[in-house]
Amino acid sequence: MNRATLPAPLRALARLYGVQTDYQDVWGQPRQSGETSVFRVLQLLGAPLDHPDDVPAALRDRRQQLWQRVWEPVHVAWQGGPPSFRLRLPRERQGEEFVCRIQFQDGGSIRRQGRFDELSGRPGATVEGVSYAVFELTFPQRLPWGYHQATLEFGGQVWQSLVISAPRQAYGPPPEEQPLRWGVFLPLYALHGRQSYQTGDFSDLERLMEWTAGAGGSLVATLPLLATLWEATDDPSPYSAASRLFWNEVYLDPTRLPEFSACPAAQAALAATDGPAAGGAGRPGLVDYDLRMQRQRAVLEPLADQFFAGPAERQAALHERCRHDPELEIFARFRATGEQQRAFWPDWPARLQRGEFQTGDYDPRAYRYHLYTQWQIERQLRQVTERAGQLNLLWYLDFPLGVTRNGYDAWREREIFQQEASGGAPPDAFFTKGQNWGFPPLHPERLRQQGYRHLIAALHRHLEFARVLRFDHVMALHRLYWIPSGMTAREGVYVRFPAEELFALLTLESHRHQAQIVGENLGTVPQAVNRALAEHNLRDMYVLQYEMNPERPEMLRPVPTYSVASLNTHDMPHFAAYWYAQDVDDRVDLGLLPAEQAEAARQERAAACGKLVQVLQQRGLLKPGETDLEAVLEACLKLLAASPSPMVLVNLEDLWLETRPQNVPGTFRERPNWRRRARYGLEEFPQLPAVQRILAAVDQSRRQAPGPTPAPPEPDALKTPSPSNGRTC
Repeated sequence: MNRATLPAPLRALARLYGVQTDYQDVWGQPRQSGETSVFRVLQLLGAPLDHPDDVPAALRDRRQQLWQRVWEPVHVAWQGGPPSFRLRLPRERQGEEFVCRIQFQDGGSIRRQGRFDELSGRPGATVEGVSYAVFELTFPQRLPWGYHQATLEFGGQVWQSLVISAPRQAYGPPPEEQPLRWGVFLPLYALHGRQSYQTGDFSDLERLMEWTAGAGGSLVATLPLLATLWEATDDPSPYSAASRLFWNEVYLDPTRLPEFSACPAAQAALAATDGPAAGGAGRPGLVDYDLRMQRQRAVLEPLADQFFAGPAERQAALHERCRHDPELEIFARFRATGEQQRAFWPDWPARLQRGEFQTGDYDPRAYRYHLYTQWQIERQLRQVTERAGQLNLLWYLDFPLGVTRNGYDAWREREIFQQEASGGAPPDAFFTKGQNWGFPPLHPERLRQQGYRHLIAALHRHLEFARVLRFDHVMALHRLYWIPSGMTAREGVYVRFPAEELFALLTLESHRHQAQIVGENLGTVPQAVNRALAEHNLRDMYVLQYEMNPERPEMLRPVPTYSVASLNTHDMPHFAAYWYAQDVDDRVDLGLLPAEQAEAARQERAAACGKLVQVLQQRGLLKPGETDLEAVLEACLKLLAASPSPMVLVNLEDLWLETRPQNVPGTFRERPNWRRRARYGLEEFPQLPAVQRILAAVDQSRRQAPGPTPAPPEPDALKTPSPSNGRTC
């Protein structure tokens, strides 16, 4: 097999499985996926293929399979419907009687019965000698917002489908009414203060919120805070979480736990690591996660012991939490078993892989530790959310695209994860070899068949606390680049996802939790994705360093009214490093840019920065001849702050002209990613003159910014009424 034109039967089979056989690359050139790659991805999606000669039979099988599917496993009823179902039936069954019920999520139901030939219908297709017709079954009633179960009965058989009744647009004011907010960004592992040990904790996060609000801000953004398998991994990436359902105990503040004041063992363990050198242990400026977790475990374990040895009425709240959500106990057993095995779950004995735990498979103390810490994390997260509310401040949290293949989610929900592939991206101008992100992609069809149960739970777990949720790589709602195991990132293939259903989940959960959704749409993103973000009222991202294009007549695209604006992201060089083209040197070191092209890249950067200075001077944000970097930084932030963007994020490290990155994408061993502590602590950076001056300028620019211009009227096809209260869903 090769990259020549794909055989027509293979292309047809790929289309029926949602495999995209060609795409447009970052340079605007059409690219066709290789035959071998398409064949392998089809196998991973369930196509019955062993040899290329099997394709015609697999194509017939897939067509028959789709026409034998009476209805889809998931339906969307925008704005409550009325709900409508498309039914596929053999012609000889069109005279049969049916009963269709929709059971509402919060109780109540509606019902319709009749004969299929009484419905509106049309001819379908003849597949393997069977003629099919298509009927439309519509209910006259509208549905409340929620996840409802539809059941269709006829001929002694029963079919079920999930109905997502969702608002067409996510929660949040329309552009013409939205307040203009600004806030700060810093990873919590990088935040530290005098009382911090290696990393920040939830108390430090509250202190950051309080300081931000005092400076006039109303937004604080952090990276994911999800569980990590500390016992078996050396990858601290917040984007390689063990689960999107559970949290990272490294951020728990033990001094705020009720047991701490009466637990000498925990107090002694804490005192043993306190002191001026504690925060700087390990390599200078880097978090030593092993040391951090040893200390955290030494403090938290005796607190858990004391809790479980304490009054039963105190434990009753945890028992109620487990009764309400048994997943917590399963997670605790998984973690305790992994610690005893000292291995990832794919290397466990078969019985343990199946979750058939017995006495002796894990240490009961470790099990109780994970129960206790997860419960306490949720309590402290709730306190963080409450404090943010008191400060009229939004907490902006990241929802990662995937999870590690060795973690809890991939073990617990293994039917919806494809372990023999990885998510990634094709080659682009920066990553000329493409990117392999390492996580197992979700299987779109199996995800639908389980009614999105796992994804809904993960969204709920985040939106229970965050009031702004950034959805990483939002293009994955439409398609994701799959790289089969054993192949390079150049050989990946795009797999389509049911975007309408996924957007319905986001808009519904957004209203239920009264939280805004941000879609990370940086890089080469099809226009259909950006149109969908606008249609569903999801904020997108405007990043100044991405927008700088000196070849355009207008170097900087105006900041839209629906974008979250910033200078950079955690995956990009800081402003000072970008200005001095230090990332170009890094790309040469990593082999991503030939040394002979480096000078041209530096010149291009210098030209872009020079053009930026001209733009800032023309707009009166820089004085003529002023090129001091700190002044340019302030002018750039004032430019964003004066825009109609509803949210402007300031990377705190930019304010002191930091050049060391938090993450260099595409590297793992080569760079100390996700480990670098901020140069200044919580007691220090608020006193820096540059921090005070620049944030005061940002605050003033936001206050003086003109209100956003009302958006033009939508086409009638897109007009939908906006619910007045998200709590009604």
